[in-house]
Amino acid sequence: MYRTALRNVLAHKGRLLMTMLAVLLGTAFVAGTLVFSDSVGQSFKDSISSNYDTISVQVTDKTAVQGGPNSTTPDTPLTQAVLDRIAALPGAASARGTVSGFAGLSDPHGNLIGSQGATEGGNWVPDRTGQDSQYPMLQGSGPVDGHQVAIDQKTATAHGFKVGDPVRLAVNGPVLTMTVSGIFSTTDPQVTSGGSLVLFDNATAQSLYLKHGEYDTIQATARPGTSQEQLRAQIVPLVPHVSTIKTETAVQLKADQAKQIASATSGMRTALLAFAGIALFVGIFLISNTFTMLIAQRTRELALMRAIGASRRQITRSVLLEALFVGVTASVVGLGAGVGIGVALQAAIGSMGSQISTSVLVVQPSTVIATLLTGVVVTVLAALLPAVRASRVAPVAAMRGADQPSTQRNLIVRNTIGLLLTGAGLVLVLIGAHVGGSSGRLPVAAGAVGIMVGVFVLIPLLSRPVIGLVGPLLSGLFGISGKLARQNAVRNPRRTAATASALTVGVTLISALTVIGASITHAIDQQVTQNMKADIAISSQLAPNVSPTLLPNIARAAGVAAYSPLDQQYLRADGGSLTVVGMDADSFDQLAAPVMVGGGTAALKQGQLLIDQDHATSDHLSVGSSVPVTYPDGSRAVLTVGGIYQNSDLLGPSLLSESVLAPHTEAPAYEVVLVKGVDGDTQALRQALKDATGDNPLLNVDDKKALQQRFSSNINLLLDVMYALLGMAVIIAVLGVVNTLAMSVFERKREIGMLRAIGLDRRGIKRMVRLESVVIAGFGAVLGVAIGSFLAWAAVQLLHGSLSGLTTTLPYGQLGAYVLGAALVGLLAALWPARRAARLDILEGVTSD
Repeated sequence: MYRTALRNVLAHKGRLLMTMLAVLLGTAFVAGTLVFSDSVGQSFKDSISSNYDTISVQVTDKTAVQGGPNSTTPDTPLTQAVLDRIAALPGAASARGTVSGFAGLSDPHGNLIGSQGATEGGNWVPDRTGQDSQYPMLQGSGPVDGHQVAIDQKTATAHGFKVGDPVRLAVNGPVLTMTVSGIFSTTDPQVTSGGSLVLFDNATAQSLYLKHGEYDTIQATARPGTSQEQLRAQIVPLVPHVSTIKTETAVQLKADQAKQIASATSGMRTALLAFAGIALFVGIFLISNTFTMLIAQRTRELALMRAIGASRRQITRSVLLEALFVGVTASVVGLGAGVGIGVALQAAIGSMGSQISTSVLVVQPSTVIATLLTGVVVTVLAALLPAVRASRVAPVAAMRGADQPSTQRNLIVRNTIGLLLTGAGLVLVLIGAHVGGSSGRLPVAAGAVGIMVGVFVLIPLLSRPVIGLVGPLLSGLFGISGKLARQNAVRNPRRTAATASALTVGVTLISALTVIGASITHAIDQQVTQNMKADIAISSQLAPNVSPTLLPNIARAAGVAAYSPLDQQYLRADGGSLTVVGMDADSFDQLAAPVMVGGGTAALKQGQLLIDQDHATSDHLSVGSSVPVTYPDGSRAVLTVGGIYQNSDLLGPSLLSESVLAPHTEAPAYEVVLVKGVDGDTQALRQALKDATGDNPLLNVDDKKALQQRFSSNINLLLDVMYALLGMAVIIAVLGVVNTLAMSVFERKREIGMLRAIGLDRRGIKRMVRLESVVIAGFGAVLGVAIGSFLAWAAVQLLHGSLSGLTTTLPYGQLGAYVLGAALVGLLAALWPARRAARLDILEGVTSD
């Protein structure tokens, strides 16, 4: 039996090749994901480990570190006096204070270098030798005053900066023009993860990020003979005992960073493995379908083996042994391909500006084991049902060469199970969508699985009526070839189902993503177009707020008719928190247009509160209600609700006149500045505002269209990545179509020979096979679009509370394109099988068994 199984594998090399390719692609994705995440994690660990090699203990003020430009954090207790006391400890060889924060560095063309948070600023701290051991200078020297800055080597090389060159950067307020004093090397995680680092002299860094004489961290190095724990014990009594201060040894810092890296790479790994799982799931249909058809074609052979004494168990084992051989071979090759994918991903990340080391390649034993086990287990499980079905074929019936039709009882059981699963899934999805929010996620997820599995079980039942609808069209357009194609597609519903299911999975996921993305994009567009009457919105890319020092310049810019910053503050109300956005009441109606459902915007000028509909409902508020609040400065007041408007992410949950809000806040937090132009949105207005803000690389000066694109860009980028990853599943589905058609042609040799004998020419045979493929692919795509759109509707209901105005939007053009694309895929997939069928010898076909 073992020799027979091996002979069968070698005898059907062409038919099993695409099955092996499906397993190979899935396992390569798994291996590549594991290799990439392990290599990236090790690269970061090596970088962080070397970053802490020069220190023994670090004292960190978490509040200062989490602050940044324009933040309103309190003064840090890590002062120069604390630093001096730590440096004087008997166990300390040296101590240095560090300052850090965001910095917007421009390239020579005036463009911001990197994306959000990509550039960090710090302080140059020279020791007695005039050098900073943390940042050794490769060229030039460290900055010595507020007119100089040092740049890391990677950034300098990438953008052509040299010692003595002028550079423009912004931290808070006006753009600073400085001179490059030096270029340094560093293992700082900010740089190794793809960002940039600039260093100021100590006094300048403190004035930009904190206050004179303050630090966000103090790093100490132990003397020889003093351990890290001993030095830490000496430092702790000197450090202010507040909850934001943390004192850690270098060993602890490395361990904490390693945990953070593991957590970050774990999320990335999980996401990638999810798509690998989808690819393998689709591959199961291809593998199972292949073995089912192979066994159907070998019924006489299997029956003869049963007749000469082979048991059912031996038949099952022989089929599973074939699957095992396929799984092992494909998984081994997939492992090698996965290592190549991991290297390619590293190179791709590096080409996008990241400094992830491509010299670090980690292939863990767990990766090898997981890849091989995944491929083998998936292949064997996919072949299990066909193997059992093969063992149950009656020897006498099989030796007659007749296909074993499904009994009426089997069909009733199958359809009943499918209806129950689909019905239960629909109920769960509807319940989850009604509940909404996080509570509805589990029912929707469970229901989605139920619907998918149920529909797959019902596909043989659905295929006849659905494909039957296009029968007259096929016959009318393509004559006898179209009629035969329709009959072939519905004659063996299980084969049609197995072929269509693979495409259905991929199209379902892609359609769901498309509908969700279109719904979110539409909601964002509505927010901008409906609620914003202003022509321009000015916002900061790195810092959370626009500097108040820029407002006078904006007001004086040519062409400005009205403007107002949006000052976001947090008030206490009824034991909770109330987010209030302050705006200039006099210019409000020129800049914003909330959709009012009660009261009016004129209430702002009367010092009254405008609140959105959700908060009004949840807090049982109406026009005229009183809301006791406590302002950030501790003062109390009772605000009157003067109007209620539809939810708006642009305007926030509540609005108040800035003249009422500003006197009771510690500092303004201007997230956005809205500007109305005298002549509307013009290029002259945009240029005037850029000039007024000093052509600041940190600031975005956006019109409505640019604002919509900016809000939608992250969603579109995420969708593009997910589409690319789902492409693997679609490729495997296409292989399934090709495989099924090729094997179907072999199975129907006598039928094709008879058709040729009675007059159907080669062109008619080709057209028949191609049309059959198009019909099956189109059927799978229609099911996928329908299921995907329904599941996307449920997902939108879950997200409804997180984005104002979010409703399900169906992009009919894109969804229709998916169906047409699937039909085109079916046409291309049929080229080789159709050519093979047309070349079949008539006599060979007629006389075949």
